[in-house]
Amino acid sequence: MKVLCLNKISPVGLKVLPSSYTITEDVNEATAILVRSANMLETVLPENVLAVARAGAGVNNIPLEPYAKAGVVVFNTPGANANAVKELTIAAMLLAARDIRGSMEWVKENKGDELINKSMEKAKGAFAGTEILGKTLGVIGCGAIGALVAQAAGGLGMHVIGVEPSKDTIERNKHLFPSDMEIVSYDEMYARADYISVHVPLLDATRGMLNKEAFAKMKDGVIIVNCARDAIVNDDDLKEAIASGKVRKYVTDFPDYKTANMDGVVAISHLGASTEEAEDNCAMMAAKQVVDYVENGNIINSVNYPRLDLGKKEGTRVVVLYEAEAEKAVKEVISKADATKLVCGVKGAFGATLAEVKGKVDEATLKAIAGVKRVRVI
Repeated sequence: MKVLCLNKISPVGLKVLPSSYTITEDVNEATAILVRSANMLETVLPENVLAVARAGAGVNNIPLEPYAKAGVVVFNTPGANANAVKELTIAAMLLAARDIRGSMEWVKENKGDELINKSMEKAKGAFAGTEILGKTLGVIGCGAIGALVAQAAGGLGMHVIGVEPSKDTIERNKHLFPSDMEIVSYDEMYARADYISVHVPLLDATRGMLNKEAFAKMKDGVIIVNCARDAIVNDDDLKEAIASGKVRKYVTDFPDYKTANMDGVVAISHLGASTEEAEDNCAMMAAKQVVDYVENGNIINSVNYPRLDLGKKEGTRVVVLYEAEAEKAVKEVISKADATKLVCGVKGAFGATLAEVKGKVDEATLKAIAGVKRVRVI
C-alpha cells in the first residue's frame, strides 16, 4: 500500500503505518492521502484512492460530497488537537483582558531609556485591563475543544454557559463541564456573556453567524475569541461592532486582510493546532484510521460516510459505499454470502455497509445496484 502526503506530516504519525505501507509522491499510486491544510477542493482523485485523512478537525479544504460520490472516505481527527487549541483560547482571553501585547510593544519601543524601570510606572496604566475571574464565558460548540475550554475557564474562576444543540455531544462531554455550567440558547448566551469563544466547524449554517444581528444581542464591551474559522464572523459587521464599543476586543487565530488591519483586533497566525504534541497526535490518529479502513473496512471519524466498526478482521470482509437509498438492495445481496457480522449506517445522503462473510460475494451484482459508489472485498 502507498500513501501520499500533501503536507508535511509528523514522522511520529507516519511510524504508525505498517512496514508494508510506503510513502509515494504520485497520486496515481496512492491508496490513501494524508493532508493538513493543502487545498483539495479542485482535486479530482483517481479510482485507486480509497481514503483521504485530514490530520486535524476542519475539513473545509476537502470536497466532501464529490469524494463521497467517488467512493472516497474522508476522515478527520476530532479531539487530537483539542488541548492545543484550548490552551491558545485561554491565552487569547488573557491577551484581550490585559493589554499584554501593547505593554510588550511599549517596552520594545522604550528599551533605549536607561530609566525605563521608572518611566514604565507612569506608562503601565494604559495597559492595565481587567481580570477574567468571575466573568461569564459563553462557549459556542461544546465538542472536544469547547468542552476543554469550558473546563479550563471554570478552573480559572469563570462562570461558563454553553450553546450546543446536540444532546449526544452534551452527554459525551458533560464530565468535562464545570459543575455549575449551563446549556442555554444563543440569545441568552449573547445577553449574558462577557466573553464568547467559538468552537464550531465552518459550514453553510455557521458561515457569518456572528453578524450584525448577533452583535446587537450581545453585552456592550464583549470580548470574542475565534480559534475556529475566520468566515464564521462577518468582518464588515465586526468592524462596526468594534467601532461602536459593542465588541471590546476580537482575538482571532484566522486573520484575513480585513481583520489583520482592523483596530481592536488581536490577530494570531493560525497557531491553534501547531504544537509538536498536536501535530503528532493528529498524524497518528489519521494514519491509524486509514490503516483500519484499508485493512479492516472500519470507518471511524469519517465526515462523509457513517461510522462502521466490526473490530479486527477475522475472515472475508466486504465494504460497500452507496447513496442512502441503495441500502436495502445492498443488504439483500450481501445476505446471500452468509454474513456472520453486518453493520449498516447512513450519514446525510450516503450510506455504507460492512460485513464479514463465509460465502462468495457477488461483486458484479453489488456494483450494478443503482447508487453504489464502491465495492471492496478484503
